Amino acid sequence: MPERVAIVTGGSAGIGASICRHLLDAGWGVVSMSRRATEIDHPALCSVEVDLGDVAATRAAALEVCARFPVTGIVHNAGAMRPALLADVTVEDLEALTALHLSAPLVLVQAALPEMRRRRFGRIVLVSSRAALGLATRTAYSATKSGMFGLARTWALELGRDGITANVVAPGPVVTDMFHEVIPREQAALEATAAKIPVGRVGLPDDVARAVLFFASPDNGFVTGQSLYVCGGTSVGSITY
Repeated sequence: MPERVAIVTGGSAGIGASICRHLLDAGWGVVSMSRRATEIDHPALCSVEVDLGDVAATRAAALEVCARFPVTGIVHNAGAMRPALLADVTVEDLEALTALHLSAPLVLVQAALPEMRRRRFGRIVLVSSRAALGLATRTAYSATKSGMFGLARTWALELGRDGITANVVAPGPVVTDMFHEVIPREQAALEATAAKIPVGRVGLPDDVARAVLFFASPDNGFVTGQSLYVCGGTSVGSITY
């Protein structure tokens, strides 16, 4: 493994897999933590299978990984949606997404924090969503994804003097398996969605990965506590996706 290692959650597919590839190309070692093993074949990549919605299992896996590797990067990308109108949202939905979107990054960062502080270098990137601004049928999703902004802003204040940054990337409509949970795969559906986006197209995983790479770069230590919407302009207007 290289001297600089990042944990990437949800690295088995979609945005997470793209983030893994971009970090590997930039010289990072990568540990993908996901329910499924990543298909990326690279000597600087290690795959750990874990249910990130299980806080105890996530903590145990994180501590084991941080004992094996000098982890100085955390990219929490794993997510789930659980769409439902308000009348149908359950407390279990909220609790499950709180565990995945907020508790998981907390225990991951706590596991890596001693090494980050020892090296006086760390990069924390939380992948939120444009839906954090509000979107119909996303009560649990929007609430927990918006919580990531509070985590990053607080950690930026606490960790800045240790050389550790914390930032948020908030994607808009990006073609992934989760995207297709609500948008059919037919070309007409994709075109209809693209027509509602100011830039006239849907996003791709690489669009998000490049933003993550910016925040993860050792050269960008003067940027912390910030949120970057990678959304084609949908955070400025409105969209029904």
